[in-house]
Amino acid sequence: MMAEQSTPPVEPESTGPGRLRVFLVDDHAMFRAGVRAELGAHVEVVGEASTVAEAVSRIAATGPDVVLLDVHMPDGGGRAVLEAMRRSHPEVRFLALSVSDAAEDVIGLIRAGARGYVTKTISPDELAAAIRRVADGDAVFSPRLAGFVLDAFAARPDAPVADPELDQLTNREREVLRLLARGYAYKEIARELYISIKTVETHVSNVLRKLQMSNRYELSRWAADRRLV
Repeated sequence: MMAEQSTPPVEPESTGPGRLRVFLVDDHAMFRAGVRAELGAHVEVVGEASTVAEAVSRIAATGPDVVLLDVHMPDGGGRAVLEAMRRSHPEVRFLALSVSDAAEDVIGLIRAGARGYVTKTISPDELAAAIRRVADGDAVFSPRLAGFVLDAFAARPDAPVADPELDQLTNREREVLRLLARGYAYKEIARELYISIKTVETHVSNVLRKLQMSNRYELSRWAADRRLV
């Protein structure tokens, strides 16, 4: 009797026999380990991957209910995983879990087939609840991000999200640009993205060159105009 009363109230309800089966896709091993530890009481983590190719292969092999998917990884990132899996395994549901809250990332992943998009600031209990809702067929977004999706689909439901200037930048360069525009110092960007300060400097130089700008203030204005901040 006492054991029943002590059951955590946030335990997700499964959509079938046993607990929900979740797969993790993120190129940072420490982050995957943290998510696995936090979600262990709520779901069954059946696998993880750090690359697009690895994710496609292992998701197909494990058949999870929900895939937690990072947006920015090498070789096409989360969108490449979605585009590969939705053809061969349309029953698998995807929830984007990313440091990025940029409008083009959110809209791009939803257009590719994700059922929701939450940022990495989400609490473990909120993430467990989001996974349960996606498994049940709901669409889930962090509050600020939902507005991006509504605006994009209401205004131009059939239009692709494209920006020739933005398309010049790699996923990592976009991440660095967004944090720079928010006022982060180079060392803070390095810590946030798990890269060296020297690598941050290289990315900033590349962004300035590609966009033909001379300083971070011009970059900040450019990013704000595109709602990247």
